Amino acid sequence: MSDIKSKPQNVFLALAASLQPDPERTALVFNETSFSYREFLDLSENAARKLVSLNIGKGDRVAAIAQNRPEMLVLYYAAARIGAIYVPMNPNLSETELEYAFGHSKAKILFHDAQSGEGVAAKIPAEQRRPIESLIEPAGPVELSPADSITLDDDFLIIYTSGTTGRPKAILLDHAAQVGAALSLAEMWAIGRDDITLVALPLGFLYGLSTASAVSLQAGGKVVLLARFRPQDVLEALVAHKATIYHGVPTMYSMMLEYCEQQNRDFDLSHVREIICAGAPLPLEMRRRFAARFRKELQNYYAMTECTPVFGRYSRDPQPVPEGSVGKAAPGLAYRIVRSDGSDCAPGEQGEILVRAAATVKEYYGAPELTASAMVDGYFKSGDLGYFDADGFFFITGRIKDIIIRGGANISPSEVEEALLSHPAVQDVSVVGGPDRIFGEVPVAFVIRRAGAEVSVEELIAHAGECLADFKVPRSIHFIESFPLGKTGKIDKNALKAMLESK
Repeated sequence: MSDIKSKPQNVFLALAASLQPDPERTALVFNETSFSYREFLDLSENAARKLVSLNIGKGDRVAAIAQNRPEMLVLYYAAARIGAIYVPMNPNLSETELEYAFGHSKAKILFHDAQSGEGVAAKIPAEQRRPIESLIEPAGPVELSPADSITLDDDFLIIYTSGTTGRPKAILLDHAAQVGAALSLAEMWAIGRDDITLVALPLGFLYGLSTASAVSLQAGGKVVLLARFRPQDVLEALVAHKATIYHGVPTMYSMMLEYCEQQNRDFDLSHVREIICAGAPLPLEMRRRFAARFRKELQNYYAMTECTPVFGRYSRDPQPVPEGSVGKAAPGLAYRIVRSDGSDCAPGEQGEILVRAAATVKEYYGAPELTASAMVDGYFKSGDLGYFDADGFFFITGRIKDIIIRGGANISPSEVEEALLSHPAVQDVSVVGGPDRIFGEVPVAFVIRRAGAEVSVEELIAHAGECLADFKVPRSIHFIESFPLGKTGKIDKNALKAMLESK
């Protein structure tokens, strides 16, 4: 990856550098509207003037909550232009969650769409709320500081994680993190001016906002933005726009498969050169089914909001990625895999993954003790278990907190999920630890059956027994119509455990 001296000085200048050599080429498409790079940069500068007119300057926080729309990206670059700190919010937050995040971040203004303005934003004082479409209204003659007055060390983003218990964590990232991550990901996936990235991930999260959208824009490519994820809309848009890059989480790909199977529809995705999956473990069986249905491989990608990019497949690397691997170390990554005593693991030996990436959390905002506990010798403690092989490929084997301990034996839920997913009647599955009087806890599976398929609990347990050691086989299986999802669209395993307690 490039030396820091050769990087753009901030996120806004990284976008400005993408104008050449053709400022009139398309940067962003939303519904029937297209914006050229020149128009998009002008909109961002206009929004920066709007922020200044609202008394927002360097170091001030500005928040936004909305379904996907161009203004969410415009605000990202407008905040970068004046050195403000952008706080994007998940549009699925409750009133209480939004009120907490807005207050905790010390944001001065919340921009919102009509839906949020009439709903979750109601508790925010009226004088601190603005319709998000006002960002693109003419701002008038407002003086801006020179664009190069903002440096790579300046704070830029506060991202709130969904949180499974207690309050969400506030992850603070600087300009160096966002500029560096964009360069690293563009290098890994060979993203350039000819690429068209379809974005249906929510822009309230780093995956949609930065990894999918900003990386493409700062590489000079085109972004096609959808308001929200719907399987039919995504598949049709991939074809209509001849997209070359698409990002999603496993739940999205499962829904795309289910839609095509139920509707008996086929889509030609031959022009999509990278279909990237992150956010949760990608079951091998789902990967195989996707390849069989669409004749395209899902690419594993591993990162965290706190640290990105970490592992992935290099587009130009001719060496095939082994089954189950999440790829190689991303450009600029430093890593360690350590035993419980902190010593380094040998190749093939499982341990906790510690990483320092192009974009690494600067701190958990307002939580110095949490920041200190998350870092060791400058490396971020991922909480994930894994190993690497002699060829430099990495494998994620589980999450420390998700490991099921049955009578002293460790069981990875993902291994049990893989076994159950290999049954032809299973659409999706999630495994959690359930309480047990003798063993402490045992694996329990929640299963969604494929449309029209019939299978009994006994059949699935027998099938798992053919794939797994006896102590890993689920002791109970519950059929379910749909999974409870967390704010990020991932399966909410705590909600599944609560369902067990209520049975």
